[in-house]
Amino acid sequence: MADAGKKSMVTDLTQGGVFSNLARLALPFMLSNLLQMLYSMIDMIVVGQYVGSTGLSAVTVSSQIIVLMTTIATGFASAGQVLISQQVGTKDDEGRKKTIGTLFSTLLLMAGVMTVVGVGLHGPMLRLLKVPEEAFPQAVDYMLVCSGGIVFTYGYNSISAILRGMGDGKRPFIFIAIASAVNVVLDILFVGPMGLMAAGAAWATIIAQAVSFVISVVYLYRNREGFGFDFRLGSFRIHKKSLSILLRLGLPAALQHSAISISMLFINGFVNGYGLAASAAFGVGRRVEMFPTTLTSSVSMAVSAMVGQNMAAGKVERSKSAVYYALGINASIIVTAFVIFAFWPREVFAVFTQDGSVLELSRLVMRTILIGLPAFAIMHAFNPFIQGIGNAKLGLIIGLMDGVVARIGLCILFERVLHMGLWGVLLGYTLATYVTAIPAMVYFLSGVWKKRRMLV
Repeated sequence: MADAGKKSMVTDLTQGGVFSNLARLALPFMLSNLLQMLYSMIDMIVVGQYVGSTGLSAVTVSSQIIVLMTTIATGFASAGQVLISQQVGTKDDEGRKKTIGTLFSTLLLMAGVMTVVGVGLHGPMLRLLKVPEEAFPQAVDYMLVCSGGIVFTYGYNSISAILRGMGDGKRPFIFIAIASAVNVVLDILFVGPMGLMAAGAAWATIIAQAVSFVISVVYLYRNREGFGFDFRLGSFRIHKKSLSILLRLGLPAALQHSAISISMLFINGFVNGYGLAASAAFGVGRRVEMFPTTLTSSVSMAVSAMVGQNMAAGKVERSKSAVYYALGINASIIVTAFVIFAFWPREVFAVFTQDGSVLELSRLVMRTILIGLPAFAIMHAFNPFIQGIGNAKLGLIIGLMDGVVARIGLCILFERVLHMGLWGVLLGYTLATYVTAIPAMVYFLSGVWKKRRMLV
């Protein structure tokens, strides 16, 4: 193991073929994200089969709140990835070490705050979202368990972001694969034979994330020389310069993700007003949509890392090529998903539930998913370029336009003003994705980004 520690974990993405680098980096990201998506998928499938619509509704709404609570981790992890990738591009090893220590300590403190918020305010937040009364007790259980273990979610996000910035996709995949195996076994055991319902799914997820986080920390500690961080207490000091850049990038990114998450809470509130079946169907539809979007977002992660390293190294054309290759890969993924969802909507829904009232809504929900799919191919090719060059302000503006102006505004327009009912809510939800995708594409094609300075 000592020898392994001497081998650097950094992958130089400024050399070699652009497509081969992108594909080699994106593939483990795809596998990692698919396995991570398996967390929520297994939760929904097992809960749907053993508990029914009440469990599906509880998990759908509570998990949206948990997603909102983790947006800080997502935003700062994204900032850490961008900063580390640019430090790799400029060979700034000492700066990278300071960034890693600062990111670890900052997110640990934030995780403590989020635990207090989740445990202390779970009731008012669930009431605000109009959780169906039948599902309310299970929603409370799910949220309390996940809030208590959110530190592991924050910890894993930070480690994954650091490794992605270093161009390493293999180790996050290994760590998440272990967690997925644990999650599958515990989900079936807790929700099935032990009858813990939605709380069982939450316990399975949190324990799996804890196992993944602990194993990743132990591995990185044993290979600390190659990782570039010694794990000494003094190395966890929060460095002013690193924190300043992380705040400059992380706060807008966190606000961007928060705006989208808050908009999703509003959408859930609208949908929940149409009853338990609608709430469960929307939850299943969101999970179904995650299959193609998880793959395209994995390509997005690879593009962000490549753009960060290459732009910092002054290799602009390689960065542009990565974006165009990503667009082609994303298009092939979306076309495949479109065909499956268009021809077999009910069959896809039946994987999650056999509830007839939910299956009746499958075509309506799937129709909205089909409308929005092309936007993800565009968004996950051009948005990571904005992230990779460190333009957090533009990302925030686009996120606010999507989450606050478009997603909520269109739903109100279609449902309340035009009286289109549930279909109007779903249509507003999916059309808002284009408000994110199109401005990012226009910004990239305009070339105005060429005047920006790098972070390092």
